Amino acid sequence: MKMSLLTNSLTGIGITDLKVIADWAAANGIRELDVGPAIPMDRDVFEEVLGEGKVEIHTMIYCRNFLSEDEEEARHHQEALMERIRFAGAVGIDKIVCSTGVTRDAFSGMGFAPEKSLDACVELAKRFLEEAGKNNVRLCWENCPMMGNIATSPDMWQALFDRLDSDRIGLCYDPSHLVWQMIDPYENIFRFRNKIFHVHAKDTTIDREKLNRYGTLQNTKWWRHRLPGLGELDWNRIVDGLYQIGYDGSICIEHEDPVWDGTEEKVKRGILKARDHVSSFFM
Repeated sequence: MKMSLLTNSLTGIGITDLKVIADWAAANGIRELDVGPAIPMDRDVFEEVLGEGKVEIHTMIYCRNFLSEDEEEARHHQEALMERIRFAGAVGIDKIVCSTGVTRDAFSGMGFAPEKSLDACVELAKRFLEEAGKNNVRLCWENCPMMGNIATSPDMWQALFDRLDSDRIGLCYDPSHLVWQMIDPYENIFRFRNKIFHVHAKDTTIDREKLNRYGTLQNTKWWRHRLPGLGELDWNRIVDGLYQIGYDGSICIEHEDPVWDGTEEKVKRGILKARDHVSSFFM
């Protein structure tokens, strides 16, 4: 296994030049990048970076609500994902991390009924998978509930996989989102061992005092993302579980820790802290 870096934390502070990011990553022992949507899809730049050989790029990410009730927005995001699938195929990138989309009728009162979006998500996924097959690309659903997504919990993963018999669809396994949903982040590595195509390195901490005050429904008040090692997750156990299932892909730093944000110096220090903690468990 090796470390990768999602570009989003650097583009978030204004660094959008892929070559600059690649040079900094390589100089700091990170030899792979996951490219986020703020990086321009300039084929010449991608091929220059890949040709230099300092870093590899195996993954792009585009998580949006592809089934938004705003038809123009939904169409825009669907076309943008299709464009990325074709671009990835053209430059030799083999995975795209994405969401499923979610329909409006999945939300009722204060509840969330993701199964109400299942049919629409499956039909849309078939279109994306057809394009992915033409371009030799795999799709990885990230289990983030925030970006128009029903692939957020083991029951929905299984329901989706049962309906889509394809070796081109799997998971971008992000255990940080399981923490605040009270879902076991360790055992599901084994349960979905054949569908984990990619892994995000991010942690979550739960503020018990705020949880007692606000409850779980005000869900941004009682938890926050942290760097690996500063939250609830046992990264030794996660990495060991990945070794046990034979996972040989990368673990990608997805830095969303507000404590280590705001300036270029803090963001970069946060990335390196995440690198050091997770990679310390590599064998």
